[in-house]
Amino acid sequence: MPDLAYVNGEIMPIEKAVVPIEDRGYQFGDGVYEFVASYEGRPFMLEAHLDRLERSMRELAFDPISRADIRHAVLDLFDRGGYPRAGVYIQISRGVAPRNHAFSPGMTPQIIMTIRPVKEMPAEKRKTGATAITVTDTRWGRCDIKTVQLMSNSLAKQKSLDAGCDDAIFVSDQGVVREGTSSNLFIVSGGRLTTHPLTDNILPGITRMVVLKLCKAAQLDVEESFFGRDALLGADEVFLTGTVTELLPVVRIDDQSIGRGEVGPITRRLYDHLRKQAMG
Repeated sequence: MPDLAYVNGEIMPIEKAVVPIEDRGYQFGDGVYEFVASYEGRPFMLEAHLDRLERSMRELAFDPISRADIRHAVLDLFDRGGYPRAGVYIQISRGVAPRNHAFSPGMTPQIIMTIRPVKEMPAEKRKTGATAITVTDTRWGRCDIKTVQLMSNSLAKQKSLDAGCDDAIFVSDQGVVREGTSSNLFIVSGGRLTTHPLTDNILPGITRMVVLKLCKAAQLDVEESFFGRDALLGADEVFLTGTVTELLPVVRIDDQSIGRGEVGPITRRLYDHLRKQAMG
């Protein structure tokens, strides 16, 4: 089955999909996106992803788009793709117009989607844990909006790979630990979990939201509060959360072992709970 693309209502093989050169998503990064994954052919947390997509569009003053139409297209792609474990990438730009920083009136949003099998995290990485570096957070001031403006994320990710690690963790100029390049972050210290509160400086992750609910259901002590690099490196456990990341343990940061340098019990427990909920 070929990978498929949806372009403004038409589904086609992905290699045939094109968008106009003056699409503002290309010219200005004037676009938003979402990524929805499936388990056993069923999309996970689709409505929450659509909620966030609508919020991102409102924050960038996009014209409204039919939620029902987006939902239908996503479900149609999952159905046509036929993959048991797949991901649908949704990208919506403000539209096409001659290059101008100001918005042109009457633009029609460009809606594109693609479906591919999810590239699973290696099982060994979940067993032994990932490694990371910390980097100064140079992203724009509205990280809570899921836009296509990801250059700082890309540079940080590449820096981590060049250093022989799996990811980078953003830390503000004031020393506040934020999140990973494409994931939220939790620490565990003395049995208490902590994650950065929802502000303009982090993405309101869907998996983050699910994990917070799982913590409360499991009667785990969890709080949303600021913490610094010393707390990060001194934690008993650290893990990242995201749609593809799921719940990934981090056992070494900046060449320092986290806790005992192995995947911790709370991380394992929450991962099992997450997979159980996702598999339904």
